Amino acid sequence: MIYIIFAAAPLLAGLLYASRQESIFGELLTKPLLSVLFIVTAVIQPHAETPYYPLVLTGLILCLIGDVCLIFILSRKVFTAGLGAFLAGHVMYVAAFVTLGVTGPLVWTAGLICLGLSACVFLWLRPHLGDMRIPVTAYIVIITAMVICAAAFMNNPGLDPKARALVFGGALLFYVSDIFVARQRFVTKAFVNRSAGLPLYYAGQFMIAFSTGLV
Repeated sequence: MIYIIFAAAPLLAGLLYASRQESIFGELLTKPLLSVLFIVTAVIQPHAETPYYPLVLTGLILCLIGDVCLIFILSRKVFTAGLGAFLAGHVMYVAAFVTLGVTGPLVWTAGLICLGLSACVFLWLRPHLGDMRIPVTAYIVIITAMVICAAAFMNNPGLDPKARALVFGGALLFYVSDIFVARQRFVTKAFVNRSAGLPLYYAGQFMIAFSTGLV
């Protein structure tokens, strides 16, 4: 695990540099490799005989596909394909978290907060979406569901506390990172979107990947 983190750090730095230079070639050299590492993180750990690991692994692979597509964020068709891959990945995460989730006051509170925040994000983006309104709305719905299901996962007292914290924290970081992706694609193109969004995204993905060895 330590070796993976040490390998990921320079790749993330290289990806940020390539993003700042707007170098598609540089992103192609760094981003797929960095995303492969969160898949490797999940694969090399010991796993219990539960549906959790295969569901999360499938989600990670779909997110890798989405990551490659988002390198070409200015292409509407490729961006839409990436959006679809991430949406399918979130469905896998939702299924994984639901299998071990427990409802309770924490889940309802997280649900109300997430629904309110997601409604605000949608209203902020709506004037900029055009004919992308339906796929973006579907994406907002599923990533909101992912965070709520992660809260249900964290609410399960029978799970390893580290796994619970990793899943909920990872889901939150993923959610926030997607706000920066949306801002970059639909509102304002600026390096700050990537300098903030990419570290948050990869931290979230690695956290979810690490959780597979604790469940």
